[in-house]
Amino acid sequence: MTRSLLLGIAAAALMLGMTAADAVAQKQFPERPVTILVPAAAGGPSDTVARLVAESMSKTLGQQIVIENMGGAGGSLGGAKVAKAEPDGYTLLLYHIGVATFQALYPNLPYKPGELTSVGLITDVPMTLVGRSDLPAQSIAEVLSFIKAQNGTATFGTAGVGAVSHLCGMLLQQAIGAKLTTVPYKGTGPAMTDLIGKRIDLMCDQTTNTTNQIKAKEIRAYAVTTPKRIDILPEVPTLQESGLAGFEVTAWHALWAPKGTPEAIRQTLSAALQKALADPAVITRFAALGTAPVPLELGTPSALDQRFQSELTRWGKVIAEAGEVAK
Repeated sequence: MTRSLLLGIAAAALMLGMTAADAVAQKQFPERPVTILVPAAAGGPSDTVARLVAESMSKTLGQQIVIENMGGAGGSLGGAKVAKAEPDGYTLLLYHIGVATFQALYPNLPYKPGELTSVGLITDVPMTLVGRSDLPAQSIAEVLSFIKAQNGTATFGTAGVGAVSHLCGMLLQQAIGAKLTTVPYKGTGPAMTDLIGKRIDLMCDQTTNTTNQIKAKEIRAYAVTTPKRIDILPEVPTLQESGLAGFEVTAWHALWAPKGTPEAIRQTLSAALQKALADPAVITRFAALGTAPVPLELGTPSALDQRFQSELTRWGKVIAEAGEVAK
């Protein structure tokens, strides 16, 4: 690199508040494919979100984005792998609200949440309470009665401790004062397979993973977990209107990088993410799954930092009350 070019980069960096090294990193990044690790099984909602966003971001970055699935321990194993990865922007984490619950749920978590750095929020996905198609209960009132009558034996599929499906189940049990038998999987993709196969009774999962099955009548929808009904499933009531005041769970998804990733690279990734959030193809495909990209002002590192801190506080209290931690 010539001396004049280096001086030019340094001058531009000073104008943007970056170091010269950051500016060089931004100019060169990415030079090879980027990996987004999804800490859940392929076919689940986080995997679906990742693949839609990655397709758009790869066009902006000019490099392929490879999706790597790594299930287990509610996503915390994948979170740890990214936290310990080289902070060069080539290994990223895409996951949901579970990132904010790992610390409370896993006493022996092999990394600290501060070892991940924010890139930006992606989408805020509604959740649905669904059951096997032959469950006797026909309505939300009947399914809540069914749960209570089963006296703790009704089975409830989750993607593991800390997954949003698990969090929804914890909140539901607290709200109705009844127990469920939790059945953990390595993702809600395989849990959905068992729900369709009538091997479990219930699940609480994101519209990205339930809408098509609901419409195909492979499973039965009982309620959504948002304050208002959602456009894609207008006939499905909310848990709040069904008598569970204040019940709200949404699965926000976000993109993270290892702590120490150069600021210029983080901003390059954030800019590519924001472009994906405005991509008409992404908006259309998200809408078909019952969700939408977050507004552009929320697809930033600072907005994700704020959301993360508020969720740490909220779910820390829920988890402490439930007394559910990983052994």
